[in-house]
Amino acid sequence: MDRDRGSAYSLRHAAGIGRVAMLAFALVAGGCSTMVPGVSGLDDDEVQAISSPTNLRSLSEVIQRNPNDPQAYNMRGSVLGSAGRYNEALADFNRAVQIDPRYAPAYANRALVHREIKRPDLAMADYNRAIQLDPTYAAAYVGRGNIHRAQGHPQQALADFNKAVQLKPDDAQAFHNRGLVYQSQRLHKQAIEDFSKALSLSRNASEPLLARGLSYFAVNDFKTAARDFDEAVEREPRSVEIWTSRGMAYERLGDRDQAAGSFAKALGLNQNYQPAQAGFRRVGGQPGATYNLN
Repeated sequence: MDRDRGSAYSLRHAAGIGRVAMLAFALVAGGCSTMVPGVSGLDDDEVQAISSPTNLRSLSEVIQRNPNDPQAYNMRGSVLGSAGRYNEALADFNRAVQIDPRYAPAYANRALVHREIKRPDLAMADYNRAIQLDPTYAAAYVGRGNIHRAQGHPQQALADFNKAVQLKPDDAQAFHNRGLVYQSQRLHKQAIEDFSKALSLSRNASEPLLARGLSYFAVNDFKTAARDFDEAVEREPRSVEIWTSRGMAYERLGDRDQAAGSFAKALGLNQNYQPAQAGFRRVGGQPGATYNLN
C-alpha cells in the first residue's frame, strides 16, 4: 500500500476554516488552493459536501463573474479533483494556465491529477514547471518528491522533501513523506523522528502513526509499535493495513487474543487480505469467535 495517500485530494490545510459549506468559499477568497495530498484531512462526508452540486454551482458562478480569473478555475478544479472528477478538473486547470501561463498553483494541481490517472511523466513536467515559475513553492517539491519516491529514486526524493521542509517547516506532508524515504532505506531512527514531527503538525492524522509504528516494529520495539497502532485504529478504524499491523505487533508481544481480534477486524474489512489471513491462522484464530480488543 502506498502510504502517502496521494489519492486523497486536499483542501485539507484549510480544514479549520468553518468546514464544509464555508470551505470552498474561504479557499477562493483566501487563495489557498493547492491540492496537495495530506497526512490528515477531511472525512468522506466532508469531501462529498465540499464537492456538492451547490458548492460547485457557487464556484461556477464565480467563474461566470470572472471568466478570465485563473484562480477561479483553479479553485473549481481543486474541488472537482477532490471528488475524483479528473477530466473536468483537468479542463479547469488547462483553462487556468491558458489564461495565465505563469500561474504555478494550477500546474501543481494539474500534476496531482496526472499522478492520479497514472501519468507520472506529465505530472513530473507540471511539477518542474511550477517550481521553475516559483522556486519557493513547497507543495510542488512535495509532489515531485512523491513521484521520485514512487519511481525508486530516493536521493532525488530526499532532496525535494528537504527543500520543502526548508521552505515550509510546518508542512506535515513533507516530513511524513521524507520519513517514508528514510524508512525504505532502513534508517528507522530518522524515519521515526520525521513521523513524530508530522504528527506534531497534524495531530489527527493516522498515516504517520501507522508509518511510525512500522518503524518501531522494524527495530523490534513491539510495545511502542502496538501503542501507535492502537491510536491509529481509533483515528482510522476502517484501515485493513492498520488492523493487520496491530495484529502483528500483539502477536510478537505474545497476546494472541488481541492479535487474533485485530486480524479478524482486518478480515471483516477485506476477507481476501492475505497478510491478515496468514496472521489469523498463525495465532489460532477461530472464525466467528468474539475477541476483546480493549
